[in-house]
Amino acid sequence: MITRTWLNASSFVASSPALLAGVMACIVTALAATFLSEHYGAPAMLMALLLGMTLHFLIDDDRARPGIEFSARSLLRLGVALLGARVSLEMVTALGPAIVALLFAAVFSTIGFGLVGARLLGRRYRFGLLTGGAVAICGASAAMAIAAVLPQRPGPQGKVEAEQALLFTVLGVTLLSTIAMVAYPIISTFLELSDTEAGVFLGGTIHDVAQVVGAGFSISPQAGETATLVKLIRVSMLAPVVLIIALSVRRFGSSEAAIGEKPPIVPAFVAGFLILVALNSLGLIPPSLGLLLEHASRWALVTAIVAVGIKTSLRSVFDVGGKAIVLILAETVFIAALVLAGLSWLSSAA
Repeated sequence: MITRTWLNASSFVASSPALLAGVMACIVTALAATFLSEHYGAPAMLMALLLGMTLHFLIDDDRARPGIEFSARSLLRLGVALLGARVSLEMVTALGPAIVALLFAAVFSTIGFGLVGARLLGRRYRFGLLTGGAVAICGASAAMAIAAVLPQRPGPQGKVEAEQALLFTVLGVTLLSTIAMVAYPIISTFLELSDTEAGVFLGGTIHDVAQVVGAGFSISPQAGETATLVKLIRVSMLAPVVLIIALSVRRFGSSEAAIGEKPPIVPAFVAGFLILVALNSLGLIPPSLGLLLEHASRWALVTAIVAVGIKTSLRSVFDVGGKAIVLILAETVFIAALVLAGLSWLSSAA
């Protein structure tokens, strides 16, 4: 399925000069963002988003718009699907049922907290799902995957609102994840967590994978390996969460919330993610192919982030409002406090 989707997408790009122009603009910008990330230590997703925002004028160019739209939608879904090659059931069982249960509780409680918080702050439930899912699972990747199945209000204003929410969420979780990469190892040392406990804390709370790796290995190799494993388990929850949201939208979505046809029961990119998880769990994905798929996923997501940045102006980020900032900060503090409380309880019960 993934191969066929990729071949169809490649054929589609090659057959349309207008589509190719927009895609190439996103790819070149993604290359620049990656260069800056590798040479200056800044998060690639953040660099991609900021560089994309400086090219907002391209969305008004009829020659580039189709390719930008394609990158923001199709490359995004491809990148999320390919994330499945990094996850296996063996990872889930390696940490033990207590830690896995803690991670599941943290993920779904944070999403629930986001929904309740959005309602209390006068935001739509879609914003609570978007920010809560991004904080709970895997940052920008989760935000884009959830946005792909969330409904939006009909009309141009609804589309603008959805793009504003996505851009704000990606920017917010990326910045908070970078701050957490520096602050959370200090908190782990202050609380005198063991290397394993520190790894669970970092992997269970920091939003983006790269920042989890950086924070974990800044403590010790054992903490880094544990943090990476815990983070990948959180990533594995992306597919069921997106599937639940898609099914809920299909079942309960109203005419005010949905546009066009109802979403499919199982979105293709979610199915692709699950298929790759199954293949990896059975040992059918060789390490070299797994590494190739991991790189392909990363490039697809960085390119999609560039496109998201191009589509939305910087001014629209601030239009989201102070309540949105309060919500995403509260969600970040909530999941950190919950994981620390869970670790404390498990330690006392041992």
